[in-house]
Amino acid sequence: MNEDVIFDGPRPGPLNGIVVADFTRVLAGPYCTMLLADMGATVIKVESPDGDDTRTWKPPLRDGESTYYLSVNRNKRSIVLDLRDEGDLAVARQLAGQADVMVENFKADGLRRFGLDYPTVSATNPGLIYTSITGFGTGPGAQYPGYDLTVQALSGMMSLTGGEDTGPYRVGVALFDVMTGLHAAMGILGALHHRSETGEGQLLELNLLTSALSSMVNQTSAWVAGGVVPTRMGNEHPSLYPYEPFPTAEGDLIVAVGNNTQFARLCSLLGIAETASDERFSTAHGRNDNRAQLRTILTERLATHPASHWFDALSAVGVPCAPIQDVRQGVELAERLGLDPVAVAGSGDRAIPTVRHPVSYSRTPASYEFAPPNLGADTAAVKAWLDARDSPTKEEP
Repeated sequence: MNEDVIFDGPRPGPLNGIVVADFTRVLAGPYCTMLLADMGATVIKVESPDGDDTRTWKPPLRDGESTYYLSVNRNKRSIVLDLRDEGDLAVARQLAGQADVMVENFKADGLRRFGLDYPTVSATNPGLIYTSITGFGTGPGAQYPGYDLTVQALSGMMSLTGGEDTGPYRVGVALFDVMTGLHAAMGILGALHHRSETGEGQLLELNLLTSALSSMVNQTSAWVAGGVVPTRMGNEHPSLYPYEPFPTAEGDLIVAVGNNTQFARLCSLLGIAETASDERFSTAHGRNDNRAQLRTILTERLATHPASHWFDALSAVGVPCAPIQDVRQGVELAERLGLDPVAVAGSGDRAIPTVRHPVSYSRTPASYEFAPPNLGADTAAVKAWLDARDSPTKEEP
């Protein structure tokens, strides 16, 4: 592999040597390919002359760049290709032919007219793992554009978010884009393992709606397995109590009791040990049925101290709880806990703080060599690299 045309040497990580042709934009696809890049894959991000849509999604900004774009594009190389131009299309086909993995999130069959669809590309690159992400599949749902917010609405997620008096709310992050990106990365890793044993490539198809229904786990199962349509419950849980925020002397405190042992510890610390043996509250079912009475008892006790006091005291005895923080406080907590949440991608003038890869590897750690690329920053280098790979005996520039 002639990676030194665009890299100083092989990349560290478990996917070192894997080439990913990234024909994605916005979030689900780019998040998937960034995870692969963190693990050492060589990811070539193909962008139109206008660039990834998220480059223009501002504010927030860092040095004039969209922090949205920066959040999911580190460790990649950017090449600008206009697929309507014959020369650029030839390069795109060359990249697809060289890749181990191709990821795209065009409209269903949107790449067919360019000869970049799975049947066409796999005919000359049979080992390719071709990953296609759509909003609603390639059947009757192909007509619908795939945006996270519309999927939150159509999947039922928004019907579960908010309170009785608020109406439905969206989740505060594009949750199903992220989950679909995770599912895609998982599928690619499985397909790579299969290929290592058989040499076979394959087509992976994902859509936001299926990922949404899978990600809603117990709520989807309530209907599928139990015939129950879940309803909006604000911050309450349909199966557990106490499992919600409570007011304290200062600030709200989440209390998340998952079993009888935790409930007994909560009651003991609050000085109401007898409540744990009260037949109304001694079982999870009883606590659910009598949550209004229990809420009154717990609120009265928790009002005697601030949330910070209860967080320390309850955590010390193994009761899950948490004050409600903002994002800055969440990052700062992770730093205090030694989780190293911030990883600087790139170096020098192009050093960008990013959120670290979620997996810690003992032998093949994630790397952060390259900052999210400027639009087309690597176009010439990638073309030279592809030519060198096509003609390994040709003298390299």
